[in-house]
Amino acid sequence: MHGRALIAFFSASPSRRTEKVAHKLADVIGAELYEIVPAAAYSKDDLNWNDRKSRSSIEMNDPNSRPEIAGELPDLSAYDTIFVGFPIWWYVAPHIINTFLEHYDLTGKTVVPFATSGGSPMGQTTAHLRPSAKGAQMKAAALRWERRRWPSTRGSQRSESEGDAVNMKIRLRAAVFLL
Repeated sequence: MHGRALIAFFSASPSRRTEKVAHKLADVIGAELYEIVPAAAYSKDDLNWNDRKSRSSIEMNDPNSRPEIAGELPDLSAYDTIFVGFPIWWYVAPHIINTFLEHYDLTGKTVVPFATSGGSPMGQTTAHLRPSAKGAQMKAAALRWERRRWPSTRGSQRSESEGDAVNMKIRLRAAVFLL
């Protein structure tokens, strides 16, 4: 990886899993962080994907939905690589990620999506984001983080946080190496 990197991330769930992965990635590659915060915060009910009338369901069923971002967006002119992190919603990135990407002329920049998931694959996430990142070289997702339990070397199950920490470091190093 060449030049300076920014990690922009959106983390909506109470677990803040995407935020945790973004911070670990920043530590590994020495990047700066920017949190993509929605102008209107998501409540637990808003995030209920089982409810067709929940805010997230309505947004994700409308391909033109572009939720507003709170505050001032960062100046990307000093960065060569922008990592964009998010939870997988309906097998793609939440539309607030499109809002973020469409705000910029990304000509000459490299955009690297990464996602957290309770089990859903990345699917066509990169292909869906590519039109929103005009001018950028869009890398295939470098990292997908799932929640799971990892076997311990001692025969018992490691705690989720212990397994997460070990596996996250390995995956982050591998993801950065692939750039």
